[in-house]
Amino acid sequence: MIKLRKSEDRGKFKNDWLDSNHTFSFGEYFDPEFMGISNLRVINDDKVKPGKGFATHSHQNMEIISYVVSGSLEHKDSMNNGSVIKPGDVQRMSAGKGVTHSEFNPSDDEEVNFLQIWIEPNKQNIEPDYEQKYFSPKEGINSLKTLISPNGVEGSLTLNADCFISSCHLENGRNIQVKIPKNRLGFLHLVAGDVKVNEESLKGGDSLSFSEEDTLLVSSSTKSEFLVFELPET
Repeated sequence: MIKLRKSEDRGKFKNDWLDSNHTFSFGEYFDPEFMGISNLRVINDDKVKPGKGFATHSHQNMEIISYVVSGSLEHKDSMNNGSVIKPGDVQRMSAGKGVTHSEFNPSDDEEVNFLQIWIEPNKQNIEPDYEQKYFSPKEGINSLKTLISPNGVEGSLTLNADCFISSCHLENGRNIQVKIPKNRLGFLHLVAGDVKVNEESLKGGDSLSFSEEDTLLVSSSTKSEFLVFELPET
């Protein structure tokens, strides 16, 4: 069964420097129908104004992934990691038994748009860890490129959870079939563009869940970008 989640129905938070959309319940936004899917707990679509960001704060026992859509994001943490990530960069931080970090827009004039993704880990209270890698968009043009996996397949980042995350940059007028293995759950998040998934029209920010029984034909009417999550059944 395919279940659609429209962009405009997401939870919203906005202040003078942050514009955030929550695919699943987060912070002050709560919807019992959207608490996550399997071990995928959070997809926050954040836009941060120049020179602003999230001050140092702590996390425990969560796999946290940052995926930059546009602009740049500066990361600092208590493991002495520091970097600026840009489109194509994917960052994975395992909070484990405890870590602090900050996320900041270092630009003087450009907004940063990034996805913050949380996956529940398969082990508790591990040592915190950090990994970052650049994936050229050319690797995922009109095809799926694995970014995150439990075992580092295809040069992907290694996650302490049973979850595969792939990306696709679909050119105008192209299509691709998306299917997941038996006894697995799928989740597709359209980062940008306009596509049809089977007969359903999606725009940037829309998402849908699906299962092994579903074959998705994703057809793009513009240059589009999306992520596919392969998750365990619960």
